[in-house]
Amino acid sequence: MARVLIAIHALRTGGAERVALQFARWLLAAGHGVVLLTPARAGADFYPLPAGLERCHEPPLPGPLERLGPLVFPLRVWRLRRLLQTERFDLALGMTTLPAVKLLLAAWGLGLPVVVAERIFPGATPLALPWRWLRRLTYPGAALHLVQTEAIAAWLRQRRLATRTAVLANAIPWPLPEHPPRVDPAGLLESEERLVLAVGTKPNQKGFDLLVPAFAALAARRPGWRLAIVGLPPEAWPTGWPALPAGAAGPLLPGRVGNLAEWYARADLFVLSSRFEGIPNVLLEAMASGCACLAIDCPTGPAELIDHGQNGWLLPAGSGVPELTAALEELIDDPGQRRRLGHGALAVRQRFAESTIRRQFLVALAPWLQPAFPPVPASPTAPAPAPPAATP
Repeated sequence: MARVLIAIHALRTGGAERVALQFARWLLAAGHGVVLLTPARAGADFYPLPAGLERCHEPPLPGPLERLGPLVFPLRVWRLRRLLQTERFDLALGMTTLPAVKLLLAAWGLGLPVVVAERIFPGATPLALPWRWLRRLTYPGAALHLVQTEAIAAWLRQRRLATRTAVLANAIPWPLPEHPPRVDPAGLLESEERLVLAVGTKPNQKGFDLLVPAFAALAARRPGWRLAIVGLPPEAWPTGWPALPAGAAGPLLPGRVGNLAEWYARADLFVLSSRFEGIPNVLLEAMASGCACLAIDCPTGPAELIDHGQNGWLLPAGSGVPELTAALEELIDDPGQRRRLGHGALAVRQRFAESTIRRQFLVALAPWLQPAFPPVPASPTAPAPAPPAATP
């Protein structure tokens, strides 16, 4: 079977990291060998690794060179290229833009097929000029661009950054997996308190500067309700943003947790106030948990999941604090509506079932999941794998 490399920026908290490990589990279960690669100084892993996964780091640079930062980027690419030549992978996956660009540069001319897996809408996150130029140079050479929505695929094709695309939504593993650290919501909330829940580690992307003042504006009028933002420790609140409100109007910030299922079960309302997404894992998880969900639309993601008034509450793109405050107040005041929306949301368990998305993933990669480097003696006349059907 094939030997596959998955390259990502780190294995800290986040949706891309979880999906990278999900891809690894699927490939391992199908009998392939998988190596997961991160930079040498990527930090500690947060998520547990699946059995059989080979974990490695890019070769570190000598200390004085490490301090030169971007100036030694060509050397980093060259060292990664040496790793690719030594390990003889059959397929490589670059998770998110920057790891994918570096992987494509390192694999240039080696005959190693590289699949790019975007995890958000790329048009919403402007890159610095050097990275834009490198993306323009490298992306058309990818064997496949694996994206979460057709809107992302169209964005890449319109800019001639991709020729072959495959749309693969995020999957819902059910029941939701749990791992340390466990933070018990009962230890932070009174039993009679009602919970508005948000989840995320990137404050600006997740629009927490909209959610926090929106909740604070109604907190005094709706006593007994609390806002919790799971995944964000207090020190991660961005410098330059307004200070967090105090008292009941201020959010609980329990930081990283590995028992999100318990928080979804405790929540009376889940809110996604993101400025951009791909297919938001946390919204899928909240819906699969039967939460009533309120989301602000953005270029991709919420509208693909929420049918307004049926399985969730969707505000128009560009909605601000007043609109979010009004929607929060309406749903807080209508427990019957929350129950109906939560019941309708459960259908995502079937629509995004892991078994379905796993099958689509393996089919998309099938042309490259036969070893390009068979055991010695290799057949010099072995035909090359055919490329997948391109999305027109």
